[in-house]
Amino acid sequence: MKIYTHTGDDGSTGLFGGNRVQKSHPRIRAYGTVDEVNSALGLAIAHLPATGAFDTVRTHLTDCQNDLFAIGADLATPFESKASVPRIGDENVASVENAIDEMEAQLPPLSRFIVPGGHPAAAALHLARTTCRRAEREVVDAMHGESLNPLAVKYLNRLSDLLFVAARHVNRLAEIPDVIWEG
Repeated sequence: MKIYTHTGDDGSTGLFGGNRVQKSHPRIRAYGTVDEVNSALGLAIAHLPATGAFDTVRTHLTDCQNDLFAIGADLATPFESKASVPRIGDENVASVENAIDEMEAQLPPLSRFIVPGGHPAAAALHLARTTCRRAEREVVDAMHGESLNPLAVKYLNRLSDLLFVAARHVNRLAEIPDVIWEG
């Protein structure tokens, strides 16, 4: 099977098990931005040191990448479709919350804003976090005209929190202090 099909040359794309829509459709923008988050996580993971101290972070982020694929499939598949895809659920949200709690317990309390950066993996996590916030906004926008899984928004909201905490945690493991905003 070839990677190119020519079917999208007119600016449309197919929903999984559903109709064709324009590539600028809110649903397509939503799952496209979720894909960007997943790619940014891949970049962050690639920057993590290979030492065992970072294994837990790597595992959490890899789990999130798998969840993001499920969210993409979820968003690409209309509820009325006969196609069967995994849908993100409460257990996925709970898993992200547990990861946040685990990493945050190892961090000093934060009383001021921090500037994104530090270790390259932490900087990539901050980029993933801001992309995740955009994905969340895109999903909310798409929900105005579509019947979408509301847990996708909840998951993305928690994921952006996890990415913030993970960036701080990576900097702590790399012994790089948070840069405090001097505003």
